[in-house]
Amino acid sequence: MTGGGDGHRFARPLDGLYLACIWTAGIAIALMSVIIPAGVVMRYVFGFGAQWPEPIAILLMVVFTFIGAAAAYRAGGHIAVTMITDALPAPARWVASRLVDAFMAVICAFVLWYGAQLCAVTMGQTISELPWLPVGVTYLPIPIGAAATLLFVLERIAYGAQTGRAVVRLGEIE
Repeated sequence: MTGGGDGHRFARPLDGLYLACIWTAGIAIALMSVIIPAGVVMRYVFGFGAQWPEPIAILLMVVFTFIGAAAAYRAGGHIAVTMITDALPAPARWVASRLVDAFMAVICAFVLWYGAQLCAVTMGQTISELPWLPVGVTYLPIPIGAAATLLFVLERIAYGAQTGRAVVRLGEIE
């Protein structure tokens, strides 16, 4: 995120959440990029197929997808089809933008609610390849990502898009 301005009174904690989402998604994709080739090497070079690389890589992809999507939303880097709204006159564009924000908030609340229920219901189950890992834990990125996205949607509704403002780095001196 580039640009100037101090943002709003919740900017610093939401900047921290945004950076945490970026780092979490980045670490997940980096680990996945190591785990998949390691599984291939174990299978074809050493002659044994480990059972853990695939489920761990899938878990990391879920983390990358849901947590990374929250960061992408705040940065304005998410997939957005604006062909119709851009063609509207300014007042209609404003109304359409508010409708999109409202729909996003509803969708995030839905995913947060049902994602949390999914985690709770599956917490007693385990993955056969990873018997120490409850299935509910593997679904945690869904409600966590939805909660982060919902906070970013509410921020957008209250304070506007944050794409034109510099992110305050954690630990910076004011």
